[in-house]
Amino acid sequence: MAKFKKAGLLLAALGLVFVTACSGNTGKNVNKEESGSTNTSTSTADSAFAAGKYDPPIEISTVLMPIKNYGGKGDTKENNVHDRWMLETLGIKHKDTWYPASDDQYRQKLQLAISSGEKLPDFVKVPTNAVLTNQLIDSGQFIAIDELFDKYATKVWKDHAEKNPELWYPFTRDGKKYNVPLMEYTNNDNTLLWLREDWMEKLKLEAPKTIADLEVIMDKFKNENPDGLAPKDVYPLAISLKGATNTWMGGLDWLFGAYGSVQEQWNKDKDGNLEYGSVNPGAKAALAKLQEWMNKGYIHADSALWDEGKSAESWTKGAAGILPGANWVPDWPAPDLLKNVPGSKYKAYPVPAGPDGYMGTKWQNSGVNASIMINKDAKHPEAIFLYYNYLLENLANPTVGSKYEHGFAQGYDWDIVDGQPTSNKDKIPGFTNEFPFITGPARIPDLFMTTLVKLADGVAPETPYEKQTAEFRKPENWYAAKVVMDQKDIRKQNYFTGAATETMVSKWNLLRQSEMETFNKIIYGKLPVDAFDEFVSSWKANGGDQITKEVNEWFQSVSKK
Repeated sequence: MAKFKKAGLLLAALGLVFVTACSGNTGKNVNKEESGSTNTSTSTADSAFAAGKYDPPIEISTVLMPIKNYGGKGDTKENNVHDRWMLETLGIKHKDTWYPASDDQYRQKLQLAISSGEKLPDFVKVPTNAVLTNQLIDSGQFIAIDELFDKYATKVWKDHAEKNPELWYPFTRDGKKYNVPLMEYTNNDNTLLWLREDWMEKLKLEAPKTIADLEVIMDKFKNENPDGLAPKDVYPLAISLKGATNTWMGGLDWLFGAYGSVQEQWNKDKDGNLEYGSVNPGAKAALAKLQEWMNKGYIHADSALWDEGKSAESWTKGAAGILPGANWVPDWPAPDLLKNVPGSKYKAYPVPAGPDGYMGTKWQNSGVNASIMINKDAKHPEAIFLYYNYLLENLANPTVGSKYEHGFAQGYDWDIVDGQPTSNKDKIPGFTNEFPFITGPARIPDLFMTTLVKLADGVAPETPYEKQTAEFRKPENWYAAKVVMDQKDIRKQNYFTGAATETMVSKWNLLRQSEMETFNKIIYGKLPVDAFDEFVSSWKANGGDQITKEVNEWFQSVSKK
């Protein structure tokens, strides 16, 4: 669900416009100090890493959004269990840390600091926003982190970066890396199809292996509805056409992928170059199919007005039988379906293949949640590595008998009740599992899905992490993860993660507007399917070809060894 997949993203609502800001590719004002050239003494850093903490303690500044629940024990944003733990365990304490009240306030404060040259904190957390990243690099206030990462990052962190070198692409300038990547669970947002399993059972239908199979299911859902709904009241496929169609709920990446291309992202072609998926010939076939489905009433006529949440609502109210979504749908919004429609059931199904055997969906890029940038004036730039290493090594996957076997802080997210450890919030006064981690919660990228697949295969949970996951995630979630991982090879990555190119700044908004208008008009039958060809020609002539050239130049610059 959205709150799960974005946990730890303090800045998700920064809202910097993708194509109206300067791309920052000029390199003006970029700090040219060598990576790792800092004011701290090497001996102090090495001593801290050898001992596992700073002694005497050091002070750092960073950015922390106040959390809602500090535990009801007198804790505050300036004095809480996390900060006391950080000082005691790592010898680190806050000084002059920013505590913005909201994302908007942080955005304003950060942009003002950049424009005025005001000193920024030692460690600045940045969302996955290419424009903001490049603005911060251009400010000249942050160092390249290559040498620090090579010297101090823990093995699990380095191993993931080595396996997924593309995670560095948004953070690379002139061959140097400027952001420390913070890891997120991989494959957690991958698309699958959630079908009304009670309808499937009553109609004695089998899993759809192809788009043609899915059409049979949609026709029966609509015209032979097992709940007795009239055809006019059933729109089998719940989708969102309001904004991006390659999205996290009610998306269409799986349908375009069935015809050989994933739309609204930059895919690799057969020669290894990047192409925009929405102008690939396969997109025309996908649009033709959507027009056909709209004509047959498989898609609600209001879908162009629906965002992701509204498309899900159609499914949870019982009017739709198919919802494209991620493995976490059992946590949200599926409980609403069970509440609204007594006797309803749901189940995850693999995405089907197109007529030529193609399958494809979007893929969550490289297991990166956000990043940290390090101020050139930070006295202890390596401190963020000591901190995050500890979280990764001790909290991300705790061992049996360890200090964090049951949770982070006794009396907060776990306690001993009736002689037994528990994390049951109803048994712990002032329960909270919200802690102001500088980096957000530590996550080993492949651990979550690996654990869910293990549970789906009937293997008993053994580690503390596995036991906690088994307790908090529903069996339907376990099974969905197995469906996702069985199709992991069909996932298509968006390879362009840089700031807007020069031509994008002036042309992209109009090109995207033309794309959405043309696609919607084709889907609704207001334009013939062949209008796609005219759109592609216009797209190329009005900046698309030049943007494609610039995107590939960027890709070559960041991916070269």
